[in-house]
Amino acid sequence: MRLLDDLLKKSALDHSHLCPRQILGVRLGLAGLTALGFDSPPDKKRLLVITETDGCFADGLSAATNCTVGHRTLRVEDYGKTAATFVNVKTNRAFRVAPALDVRQRAYDYASNESRRYLAQMQAYQTMPDDEMFTVSEVRLVASIEAIVSRPGMRVNCDLCGEEIMNEREIKRDGLTLCRACVHGGYYSTGHTFIPSLVHQIEATL
Repeated sequence: MRLLDDLLKKSALDHSHLCPRQILGVRLGLAGLTALGFDSPPDKKRLLVITETDGCFADGLSAATNCTVGHRTLRVEDYGKTAATFVNVKTNRAFRVAPALDVRQRAYDYASNESRRYLAQMQAYQTMPDDEMFTVSEVRLVASIEAIVSRPGMRVNCDLCGEEIMNEREIKRDGLTLCRACVHGGYYSTGHTFIPSLVHQIEATL
């Protein structure tokens, strides 16, 4: 329990408070390490964690696993779910850990003296057994570890917008090197419409 207390304090540092999702992230992170057979976070980038949401939950994961976005050992695939996949980069073995579908309801059994939902979750998430709190499934990544992590120094420029693309995230289309935003449209709008025919128009001008 001392280990959990220390990790919760670590997670709360950036928030100046502790919340249920941070606790869930820490507990889920520890469960992911256990699924891969690690007693503690491994070194030398042996572990890759893919979280399915950001925010407090991701901070809890980071506190438990020592994986961070900056070290490229924590990746965000934002599905809006408090779940994560833990990958042993050396063996390619991967486990997805998610909260039990009725985890909130189960929490009340472990905090029967607390009528307020928020505080009941705060209390219960620290004591519930893993097998009642999570589902653990061995999974296979769609992309290879090599494709996800890429290699140092991989840089090209997009033939459409001219911006640099790192980590082999470019798309080859009709002889052009393009960024994903130019091919599929991005999360922002510049007033331009990205359509397949536009690629052919640009190719004709090269």
